Amino acid sequence: MTTPKSNDPLHGITLEKIVTRLAEEYGWAGLGERIPIRCFQYDPSVKSSLTFLRKTPWARKKVEELYVQTLARL
Repeated sequence: MTTPKSNDPLHGITLEKIVTRLAEEYGWAGLGERIPIRCFQYDPSVKSSLTFLRKTPWARKKVEELYVQTLARL
């Protein structure tokens, strides 16, 4: 028996991988322009971004949406 494959593009991808990939693609300044949240604009780091995004569902959703759009573009 095989298990069905998930159609979710975020399946198996950690939030850390998402933030790291977006920071590599756009840079912190570009990421802060696309999603204007403090953790991307002032003294950004992966650690501070993860802390904020894990506590803030609306911001996490925006980051995940940008990641999916970026994957579709590439």
